[in-house]
Amino acid sequence: MKKEGKRADTQRPYKLAHQVLCITGFNFRLQSLIGYVELVIYPLRQDLRRIKINCKQGRIYRVCFQDQWEAPFLYNDPTLEICQGDVKQRNLDFFESCHASATAAVDPDCANGEVTIRVPFEAFPLVSELKPLRVSIEFSLETPLGGIKFVVPETDSNQSMADRGAHLFTYGCEDSSRLWFPCIDSYSEPCTWKLEFTVDVNMTAVSCGDLVETVYTPDMKKKTFHYFLSTPTAAPNIALAVGPFEILMDPNMHEVTHFCLPHLMPILKHSTAYLHEAFEFYEELMSIRYPYSCYKQVFVDQAYAEASPYATLTIFSTNLLHSARIIDQTPVSRTLMAGAIAQQFFGCFIAMESWYDEWLPKGIAGYLTSLYIKKAFGNNEYRHYIAKELKCVQEYEQQVAGIVLDPSAQENSTAKLYFPVNHPHTVSPRYQAMFERKAMLVIRMLEIRIGRELLLQTLNKLLSLAIQASQQKFQPNFNIWGNMLLSMTSFLKIKSTVTGKDINVFLDQWVRQSGCARFFGNFVFNRKRNVVELELKQDMNAKGAMKYVGPLTMTIQELDGSFNHTFKIEENKTKFEITCHSKSRRNKKKKIPLMTGEEVDMDLSAMDADSPVLWLRVDADMTILRQVTWEQPDFMWQYQLRYERDVVAQLEAIEALEKFPTPATRMSLTDTIENEQCFYRVRMEAAMCLARVANAMVANWAGPPAMMTIFRKMFGSHTCPSIVKQNNFSNFQHYYLQKTIPVAMSNLRNVHNICPPDVIRFLLDLFKYNDNRKNKYSDNYYRATLVDAIANTVTPAVTTFTGPGLGPTASSLTPDMKLVLEEITRFINLEKLLPCYRYTVTVSCLRAIRKLQRMGHIPSDAALFRSYSQFGNFVDVRLAAFEALVDYTKVEADPDELNNLLDTVEDDLDPYIKHGVLKLLLTNPPFTKQDNKSSMGTEMLVERLWRMMNSGTSNDARLRCGIADLYFTFYGRTRPSCLPIPESVIVLNLKEKRTMVHPSLSLSEIGQEEETIHEEEDSILWTPIKTDFDAPSFPASSSSSTVESKKRKADSPLIFDDIKKESSAEPNIKAEVEENPCKLKIRPSPEAVLPETSPTTKPNISVLAPPSMGSNDSPIGLSEDSNSQPPFETKIDVTESSAPLEEKPSSGAAPQEVPQESTEADPHKAHKAKKKKKKNKHKHKHKHKHEKGEKGERPVDKADKSVDRKDKTSEDVLQKSDSAHHLDMYSRSPDLDEPSSPEFEVM
Repeated sequence: MKKEGKRADTQRPYKLAHQVLCITGFNFRLQSLIGYVELVIYPLRQDLRRIKINCKQGRIYRVCFQDQWEAPFLYNDPTLEICQGDVKQRNLDFFESCHASATAAVDPDCANGEVTIRVPFEAFPLVSELKPLRVSIEFSLETPLGGIKFVVPETDSNQSMADRGAHLFTYGCEDSSRLWFPCIDSYSEPCTWKLEFTVDVNMTAVSCGDLVETVYTPDMKKKTFHYFLSTPTAAPNIALAVGPFEILMDPNMHEVTHFCLPHLMPILKHSTAYLHEAFEFYEELMSIRYPYSCYKQVFVDQAYAEASPYATLTIFSTNLLHSARIIDQTPVSRTLMAGAIAQQFFGCFIAMESWYDEWLPKGIAGYLTSLYIKKAFGNNEYRHYIAKELKCVQEYEQQVAGIVLDPSAQENSTAKLYFPVNHPHTVSPRYQAMFERKAMLVIRMLEIRIGRELLLQTLNKLLSLAIQASQQKFQPNFNIWGNMLLSMTSFLKIKSTVTGKDINVFLDQWVRQSGCARFFGNFVFNRKRNVVELELKQDMNAKGAMKYVGPLTMTIQELDGSFNHTFKIEENKTKFEITCHSKSRRNKKKKIPLMTGEEVDMDLSAMDADSPVLWLRVDADMTILRQVTWEQPDFMWQYQLRYERDVVAQLEAIEALEKFPTPATRMSLTDTIENEQCFYRVRMEAAMCLARVANAMVANWAGPPAMMTIFRKMFGSHTCPSIVKQNNFSNFQHYYLQKTIPVAMSNLRNVHNICPPDVIRFLLDLFKYNDNRKNKYSDNYYRATLVDAIANTVTPAVTTFTGPGLGPTASSLTPDMKLVLEEITRFINLEKLLPCYRYTVTVSCLRAIRKLQRMGHIPSDAALFRSYSQFGNFVDVRLAAFEALVDYTKVEADPDELNNLLDTVEDDLDPYIKHGVLKLLLTNPPFTKQDNKSSMGTEMLVERLWRMMNSGTSNDARLRCGIADLYFTFYGRTRPSCLPIPESVIVLNLKEKRTMVHPSLSLSEIGQEEETIHEEEDSILWTPIKTDFDAPSFPASSSSSTVESKKRKADSPLIFDDIKKESSAEPNIKAEVEENPCKLKIRPSPEAVLPETSPTTKPNISVLAPPSMGSNDSPIGLSEDSNSQPPFETKIDVTESSAPLEEKPSSGAAPQEVPQESTEADPHKAHKAKKKKKKNKHKHKHKHKHEKGEKGERPVDKADKSVDRKDKTSEDVLQKSDSAHHLDMYSRSPDLDEPSSPEFEVM
């Protein structure tokens, strides 16, 4: 990747100073809007003739300069169809290559856009004098498929939209403002904003900036909200929400305003009561004021993400609101709200300069959020949070792909990825989530390197310069607002000024390359020398591993205290020595000082009498991204668990003790669970580990089941310990432990690998005696975990079926399973009468029913889950039902159910559900690329997924990239094996003068490995052949549009009467077929002719319309005391058996063996062919030159020549670099040009 893409200022020949966005009308019934924008543009060149802006799915009526000169415009969006033309290639490398090119063709940072406006002749004098141009664009949106969401509940048609609770909001990943208004959709182009929105009198419009005034129309039926944003802001940070919101002014900070849907004011007040603390924390931490003059929070239904921050505004999901009776949701909601405020500082106020700098604002905002977690929830929670994030990043890099925070430094740093990482519209959603986590961890590592105070001073300096820049007046020839953009260069400059330290080595190691360090170590104590001999090795060959060279800290706990030792990890050095401060254990007893300074009494009978070492730790403070596998005796892990005060060390000890199922391990885990001074998450993890240890010791276990005595002692009644006390959740540690112990006990198994009957009866008694009448907190999460626990007791059924087609029946259920099923059925039906907060019990019941099905206790049937997955149910319930359907699809290998899931991804009304179903399919895929013979991997499925990727999700980049992830999971990067092999296996490229395998083929289909293709190329080539017939040429993907802008009368008002269903102004994009100069000609030998394959048929997929159901997902139903009733009753049928699924044959043709002729068999023939080829070399050159001369070339004016020459040069360079890559012969077609931004063909 080239560095010249770093700065957009040098490429765009104009600067944006100010923009007006005016929406004059919203129509909720038609889901449309109409309005205009006005951009104030300063030319930077006197020969500016074209202006490119971004706009998708909108209808543009007129473009006007200076309110008097109308301008012609051209619309072309290659992202509507990534691989254009009738292309039969189905490999992911080819798609991603086209995807990157199509995205670059409309990337504003590359001076491109979907709409190209020609500057009118009358404006040339203004351009030559470099005076500002006012460009007005009138547009409308009709039923948009992305970018803006209309939420219109289906209720009585006589009700007004405000009474229905109808509302709208904008959404999308980065660079998605183009989906709802014309703009320059780039973070590198900030400007000031004037925003005007005219809505019904009962609606409220919330947008960015300060609300200047609200003006009513003369008939008092509508009102216009006027916002002004004086701080220069980029278009991607502009948002809008319109609805009948209830408004709450924050009682502690008058600059903050909260908006919620009707009837949610009580829970809004409680959920936002702590928000002012986050503002005060950040301002005090960085010693600087909040950079904006106001802040607004809007809670909406069917949100795209749980939190979407924009300038002075964050759009949240309504599901984050909760009452004072809810415990579990509180830390989640507070963390998300605090994170959104952190992104106001870095992400909105200070934005990234280019996509290579994205890790800086993302990482800094995440780092600030982690510090708020430490302040609000304590140091233990903070340490646990860091360890959890570090583990997630490690697992992703080891299992999926390496994460490079700044891919601009190395061209091949991300070559192994199947998606481009230089733009948010092409990045995998899973990769993006892990990218943000790793960025936060790297900023934290930087804090450890240079110190917290110096890092906070650096952040203060960045904000101070940005605030000064935001108060300056725009000057086109000076980069006045440049300090509001954060880049690697500016960050390093400020950091060097503040600290004087060089961190380039640090950046090269953790930012410009991927991977985590992987250490394996052990130690031996040398009694004679009184030293600890360490052996520390790195695994550098594993996936996601990197070679670490640098300092590493070892912490050793001795009898005389805890000591840190820092070693220099070098390339070949693996052995180190630590001289002990203590002598071997003496007979006299004394207290042991710990790292915290605390002195404790220890029972040292278990340790080695000759060694003073209690335990060792590697990188205790998590100063680097690493994974450590450490070996030490079990008694050291037990000491570490009992006496180490760091929660991460305790969790590491619990994980290690699972491998030592001994009575001593059992005792240490039991003591940890009962220790009131221990962090609650450690006690929870110890309970889960004790269940696994008990299962390993089941043959020697004595006494009642593990943890039953602990639970009855803590939560049992004083008079009858077998009966649980009335719920009292005032002690949160006990509350979380009371939830965890039953789940841990449900994992216990006896020698027959089934759950002990005592445990099942114990859990059923918890259901029976649960009493929450005197508890001030809701028990919905506790009851949900009881359902999870009773589901965990289910083990595979042992049943003999006597006839074909017979399945499990009620009579085949064991008495315990009957009780379990009755309890689950009672709970799920009770939820319909008395629904709880977020329907947590229903979610757990659906998972339990699916487990009963999977284990063979009840018939496997998808009808119940299908009914709960319908639109109108609460989002968590729907996702739980879809989770069960995904598992059903995998177990039963049901292609129809897989098609239903893909229907949801395509057609569901909730974008959050679409993405959620995709994530479920990725987590538990019905089949993978290793399952070559799966009956579901059909040609029809390939075509459907390809269509969805290629053109079906053009208005939702996150969904498109998610489907690409699914395609990769199913088929990998190469061509799916279920597709028939094309007739032309070997083709001859006359331009490169070599034969090659057909680009659409995967290597596995011809028995070759991708890594060894160059070494084995001679053995797979056929005998040289004559080339008489041309390969079919494909239409060029860089199609030019023949669109002429139609004008609307200038005096016509901007009202909905102007919107017509069929507008002649709608662009018609026609693909222009060009003759490819590189023609491929082959003539296969008679022995090598493949049999004809049937043409690929398009999938016949019937899309089901969503059912017309009452919307139970209303915001009113979110409270735990809601009484809304779902429209159906649950009945679990256990009498009928499910018929066995018929295995359908795969529609893909079986791979055919391709006969190969060896060139060594007939050297004389090969020599003659080579000689003949050399003889005709001049003839081929002449033919190509002749064809090139016959091509029709369009007339180009002088203003366009330089641009065309530049585009052609860049295309030639790209083509040469692509042909040099050894994978291109399999991933790209030589007959296809990559999509590029078109020039003016017809105006």
